[in-house]
Amino acid sequence: MKYITKNKKNNKQPRTAGEKKIKTMDPALLQVRPAMQESAGFEATLAFSDMPVHQLLKQNIQNKGYRYPTEIQERAIPALLKGADIIGIAATGTGKTGAFLIPFIEQLLHNKNRTGLVVVPTRELAQQVAEEFKALTTGMKFRAACFIGGTNVNADIARAGAKNHLIIATPGRLLDLVNRKALHLNAIEVLILDEFDRMLDMGFINDVTTIASLTRARRQTLLFSATINASQQTLIRQLVQDPLTINVSSGKSASSTVEQNVLEVAPNENKMEVLFNLLSGDSFEKVMLFAETKRTVDNINKQLARRGVRSDVIHGNKSQHYRTKAIQQFKTGHTRVLIATDVASRGLDVQNVTHVINYQLPQTMEAYIHRIGRTGRAGKKGIAYTFIN
Repeated sequence: MKYITKNKKNNKQPRTAGEKKIKTMDPALLQVRPAMQESAGFEATLAFSDMPVHQLLKQNIQNKGYRYPTEIQERAIPALLKGADIIGIAATGTGKTGAFLIPFIEQLLHNKNRTGLVVVPTRELAQQVAEEFKALTTGMKFRAACFIGGTNVNADIARAGAKNHLIIATPGRLLDLVNRKALHLNAIEVLILDEFDRMLDMGFINDVTTIASLTRARRQTLLFSATINASQQTLIRQLVQDPLTINVSSGKSASSTVEQNVLEVAPNENKMEVLFNLLSGDSFEKVMLFAETKRTVDNINKQLARRGVRSDVIHGNKSQHYRTKAIQQFKTGHTRVLIATDVASRGLDVQNVTHVINYQLPQTMEAYIHRIGRTGRAGKKGIAYTFIN
């Protein structure tokens, strides 16, 4: 971990009332975070073309630009094809979505009546899983429905009545459709809980247990996440029977592909000025910036806009249409800085994010790991800065 101390003598940036009440992780925890280390890395023992999956699926994988599986994929896919229950722990950006979609699609190719359910904590992650399924099933005539909050519920009711091979949903909207009797889960055979630790942390524990109890035909259960929490073991044991646990990462540390830096802001410094000077560097081409409150996110965006920085925001007060458009603008390069609360710390897969900046410390080490995991993805190197007052 690199520590960088600034010595500029600017006016101190006042905190908002909301910021004073924020509980954050102990900054001392960052002192034991390792700086980027060169490692031997994982070398796949076989290519996707050598895997025992349908030729059309292989072609779609190749069209996505994938030649070799990641470690979580190489270890999980064969076991999932055999019907095993799995707990998969792997860092963000290591291909967890492909690890559960590829074997499920292969199962569908052998049994078109197979049905699956993917439950995720955020709308953005749900949309991402749906997009990946669509790409991997090109030419197969399989249908998936994505149900998330912030969209038209009547349209969802209509989609729920169709024949869907895979349902992807956030817990709230999923149970809303179930309660309206528009959707029935009794035929679901494969249950996938992606970022399951985050769902439980967000207060979805009762929703998760309800959803699991409704999947009465369930034959296979998959739990995937980048972090693991010992306090959730009791529920995990209720969800999966004799699971195969695959630990690609410890679930307690950040990816070694991310160089981590702490930026100390002195009492006499203007924090916003320090941020602007940092963003002025030529290498800051595509940046995700995190803050704890919606108010702070909006304030940072306004101040950066005044300085001519192309930025936008996503947080819980923004409509789903706005959030989707903001992410698309960021992906295509129309926006250089995307400022967000932790709504974007998981499941947002944007290629070539050069930097992650924690303008405010997150509340937990798990949140920190997921935030900086937006860069350094798919084996590429990334850089993270964390401001400490």
